[in-house]
Amino acid sequence: MKQKSKNQKQLKAYLSGALLSVVAVVTVAGLAIVPARADQFDQQIAALQQQNASSLSSLGALQAQAASYQDAINQLQIQIDALQQLINENLTKQHDLQAQIDANEAELARQRELLGQDIKSMYIDGQPSSIEILATSKNLSDFVDKEEYRTSVQTKIQDTLKKITELQKQLAQQKQEIDQLLADQQTQQSQLDANRAAQASLLNYNKSQQATFNSQISANKSKIADLRRQQAILNSQFNIGNMRGDPGNGGYPSVWANAAQDTMIDSWGMYNRECVSYAAYMVHQDYLSGKNDRDMPWWGGRGNANQWDDNARAAGIPVNSTPTPGSIAISNGGFYGHAMYVAAVGTINGQQAIYVQQFNAQLTGQYSEGWRYTNGLVFLHF
Repeated sequence: MKQKSKNQKQLKAYLSGALLSVVAVVTVAGLAIVPARADQFDQQIAALQQQNASSLSSLGALQAQAASYQDAINQLQIQIDALQQLINENLTKQHDLQAQIDANEAELARQRELLGQDIKSMYIDGQPSSIEILATSKNLSDFVDKEEYRTSVQTKIQDTLKKITELQKQLAQQKQEIDQLLADQQTQQSQLDANRAAQASLLNYNKSQQATFNSQISANKSKIADLRRQQAILNSQFNIGNMRGDPGNGGYPSVWANAAQDTMIDSWGMYNRECVSYAAYMVHQDYLSGKNDRDMPWWGGRGNANQWDDNARAAGIPVNSTPTPGSIAISNGGFYGHAMYVAAVGTINGQQAIYVQQFNAQLTGQYSEGWRYTNGLVFLHF
C-alpha cells in the first residue's frame, strides 16, 4: 500500500536518526511510570453530560411552556386592543349623547321661556273665561279666532314640551346603557389586564428558570472542558516528545476524516474520527495487504477501546503485553480507553517504546503520531 510504504520509510528514518535527538531532548530517567488512570475524569464527564442532557430536556420543556405563555399574552393583548377600540367608540357615543342631552336641556329651557312669554301676552290679567273672551270680542268670528289661537298655542307648547321630554328620556336611557356598557367593558379590560400580568409573571419566572438551567449547562460545559484537558494530559503522560499531525490523517479515508466527529458510522459500526475507528481501518488495510491473517471483526456497539481486548480474546485473537508492528495497543484506563496502531517498536532511554498512529488522543478528533512508552498497554495481534 502506497500510504503504508511512505509511513514505513518515515519510521525507519526516524528510528535511525531522529531517535537520538528525541532521547536527548526527553529525559525520563528515574521517573516513576504508572499506568494512566483517567476513569475518574471520564466518570465525572459522563455525570456532567448526563446532568446537561437532563437540563437541556427541562430547558426544552420550559421553552415550550414559555412559548405557550407568550402566545396567551399575545391573545390577551389582541382582546385588550379590540376591547379598547370598543371602549373608545362608546366613549365617543357617550360624549355625543351628553352633548345632545345638553342641547335638549337648552332647547327645553328656551321653549319654557317662549311659553312664559305667550302666557304673559295671553293672560295679562289672569286666565280669561270663554264668556270674558266672548264679551270682549267684536263679533262671533273674532271670538272663534281668539279661542282657536289660544287652543293652538297651548297645543303647540304642550307638544313641544312632550317631545323634548320624551327625547330626554330616550337620551337618558341610551346614556345609561352606554354608561353600563362602558363599566362592563372596563371591568372586562381590568380582568384581561390582570390575566396578562399573571401570564407575564409566569413568563418572567419561566425565563429565570431557563437562565438558571443555561447557567448550569454553561458551568458543566466548563467543568467538562477542564476534565477533558486533565484527561488529555493523562493520556499523553507516556508520550516521548510531542505527537505530530499529518495532513493525510495517517491514510484515514477523507470521507470520514473531513466530516465532523461522531457524525458518521464507519464500516465496522464505529463513529468517525475516534481512536477505535482508525485502529479498525488500519487492521483492515493490513489484512488487505496480507500483513494480517485476520480482518477487523464487526464489534459495532461493543467497540469502545477498553472492550477490544476482551472482544479479541472471545474471537480467538491473541492478546498479550508484547508489541509488534501492525498490532493494536489498548489502554484500558478511562471510561472508554484508547486504541492505537503500532507502526514500529524500539527502545528509548532503556525502556520499550512504540511508534503509534492514532485518532482523538487529545479528545479533539484529530490525527497524531509519535513515540510513547508501553506502560499500561496490552496488544492485539490480528
